[in-house]
Amino acid sequence: MDLGTPRPGAGAMSEAAAVPELSVVTTLYRSEAHLPEFHRRMAAAAGAVTPDYEIVYVDDGSPDGSAALVRRIADADPRVALVELSRNFGHHPAAVAGLAQARGKRVFILDVDLEEQPEWLADFAAQMDATGADVVFGVSPARTGTPLRRLLGGAFWRLFNALSDVKVPANPCTVRIMSRRYVDALLTLPDRNLFLAGSYAWLGFRQEPRAVEKGRRPTASTYTAHRLIALFIDAVTSFTSYPLRLIFGTGVLIAAMAALAGTGLVAWKLAQPDAIELGWPSIMVSIWFLGGVTICFLGVIGIYLAKIFNETKGRPIYVVKALHRHRGGE
Repeated sequence: MDLGTPRPGAGAMSEAAAVPELSVVTTLYRSEAHLPEFHRRMAAAAGAVTPDYEIVYVDDGSPDGSAALVRRIADADPRVALVELSRNFGHHPAAVAGLAQARGKRVFILDVDLEEQPEWLADFAAQMDATGADVVFGVSPARTGTPLRRLLGGAFWRLFNALSDVKVPANPCTVRIMSRRYVDALLTLPDRNLFLAGSYAWLGFRQEPRAVEKGRRPTASTYTAHRLIALFIDAVTSFTSYPLRLIFGTGVLIAAMAALAGTGLVAWKLAQPDAIELGWPSIMVSIWFLGGVTICFLGVIGIYLAKIFNETKGRPIYVVKALHRHRGGE
């Protein structure tokens, strides 16, 4: 059983193994319905770019028959590899697991649900050749989904970029093509609280956006509202200490306002003793207000402490249960 913590050179292969020109990486979670068409189209698109390619599927603890179907595909296609994780670790850890097993000089990653088109590979590769970039990544000019989902998605990126030290172009897609040196650099990052869009941007290198128009999602997204909120909290707290600075500034502001208000009330009371009553209502309102602010601030501090706790434990971000690769590629 392989522990999946990214390490320098984690995507490298043994000297005896041939280095393919291209690796394609995708993750599987309730993906059985999309797999046959995805593989047919992806194999055709990759073969049109280079005959020397591999497709790495990562089973992220999918409860359906995705892994079994990929094993059958691999029996007929030696260029297919399957990474089976021991349970569902999430989209981003699963993507890193695939990148760690990808051996190609270039790595093309995309989602399996066909919202992102396999045929984009040729255009992405051509733009990489033309610009000399290490990364060409997809950006969606317009968000898809329900009006509420589009609204929340747009707010997500505006808030993230407003709060984070790392700036990410709005509406980035999973789909991107990356050079070997960029992928190797990505795999050296020790972060266990993963937010890949931020990690991608943080690394630097020359990165070129490419506008893409996503297709209609054939099934409902596995990102629920709860998971999106959790992703936003992880994203912001992983890439900036701004919330902690905001807490400090707000605390100073509240203390200053309270001091001014108290001084004013005392002065007013001294000047006009019968004008105001400083009774229990004002005290209760102050207690509830300050109590709520205190609880909120303690919660933010607690989130950062929890992240420190998770990082110091040193657990891997994923665990590989099994790796299926054609013997000729080992």
